[in-house]
Amino acid sequence: MVRRKKQSNINNKMRHLITKLNPRSVVSEQYRTIRTNLQFSSVDEELQTIMVTSSGPSEGKSMTTANLAIVYAQQGKKVLLVDGDLRKPTVHYTFRLDNLRGMSNVLFGESSLTDTVVPTDVENLDVISCGPIPPNPSELLASKKMLQMVEEARQAYDIILFDTPPVLAVTDAQILSNICDGAILVVRSKQTEIEAAQKSIEALRSVNAKILGTVLNGKDRKEANYYYYYGN
Repeated sequence: MVRRKKQSNINNKMRHLITKLNPRSVVSEQYRTIRTNLQFSSVDEELQTIMVTSSGPSEGKSMTTANLAIVYAQQGKKVLLVDGDLRKPTVHYTFRLDNLRGMSNVLFGESSLTDTVVPTDVENLDVISCGPIPPNPSELLASKKMLQMVEEARQAYDIILFDTPPVLAVTDAQILSNICDGAILVVRSKQTEIEAAQKSIEALRSVNAKILGTVLNGKDRKEANYYYYYGN
């Protein structure tokens, strides 16, 4: 019974990767639309590092980041997905990896980026998990080590995606927005309050983040012909 329950939990996590499991689905096509819109938004500027955040928890930012990473990899880009949530990491669950070593080890100087990156079963996609949860996430993200890690990743990957904590909960997303070329805000239909979304945008703009757009998540198919929509 315990084994079956564990297997069920794994399957639930893997369903989030619809772009891998069912690349021809309507939802997968919408993720490709997000990718295309991002590429058009950066015709005159380099868009290599992108962070994804939300106003609050359970709005789908981690699912969005992982699936977006997959569609970039399916395009032939060399992609690195970074779990920038050093408080409640989830990337290692999604890709069925251990979390014994990750970004926190790199930032503490205990491991190199090369030794910490883990290839996934998706071609062209590598992952760096959170690692042991540190007592001072904000300070680590604002450190020189973080800048060095991002610069090293820029040399090795075409696209680097950061899954970050909710912007209204802690300052981590604001810190990372200063490092990244652009930011995406994920909102959930019938859950995210308009005021919360507005405050999130204001919080990002207050640190001069480049907001690339918003992903509407969890849209009822009865109300529209799509699940996810990207727009300015």
